[in-house]
Amino acid sequence: MTIDATTFAFHDVSLWPIVRQSARSVQPGYAAQWAREMDAILAISMPFVVIMEGDQPAEDHEDRKARGIWLKRNKAALAAICRAVIGIEASAIKRAAMQVQMSLATKAFGTRMEIVASQEDALQLAERILAGTEDTRPSIG
Repeated sequence: MTIDATTFAFHDVSLWPIVRQSARSVQPGYAAQWAREMDAILAISMPFVVIMEGDQPAEDHEDRKARGIWLKRNKAALAAICRAVIGIEASAIKRAAMQVQMSLATKAFGTRMEIVASQEDALQLAERILAGTEDTRPSIG
């Protein structure tokens, strides 16, 4: 299945079913567009992986609240087809610290969360997960 990338402003779906989210896209007021795009992604009903690129900036309170509401409302649907969310962090020390946060997020949302060192590592992991050659069950520690 293909996806019309021109209808997405926040998420980069050009590598569908790999969805990339850039830190540069996070601007005050973005949550409504993010939610519309996530609704469109869920409507496709096809497994996908999200790669979060770059340091995620501090979110505006209203955006964080709106995204939290959407995530709670769509938790089951998202967990059913989002195979993983993969973050990228070059620093091994920061990656180790982020593992605790990832484990809490996995428990909260039921979606596997991973952190890797590079864009290349993220793409390779996403491809393995989507191909079914990498365990897709959330690793809850």
